[in-house]
Amino acid sequence: MEKAEIIAKFASHEGDTGSPEVQIALLTERINHLNAHLQIHKQDNHSRRGLLKMVGKRRGLLDYLKSKDIERYRAIVAALELRK
Repeated sequence: MEKAEIIAKFASHEGDTGSPEVQIALLTERINHLNAHLQIHKQDNHSRRGLLKMVGKRRGLLDYLKSKDIERYRAIVAALELRK
């Protein structure tokens, strides 16, 4: 999925790129891409560090959203299938 598509799908209003939902969706896309890369290149520790930083940042955004609005949190988790 392209960045513009993700922003359009999760934006709450026109031009919305900073809401937690959009940021979480963009980070999730990058995390998934990097996971695929690391399946092939198992020794790439530099990219692995970046992946761990992204996961931590996404966790922080999810925690923030959960504390502010539990319904928005549940919606984004369901939309991105983060909880199995």
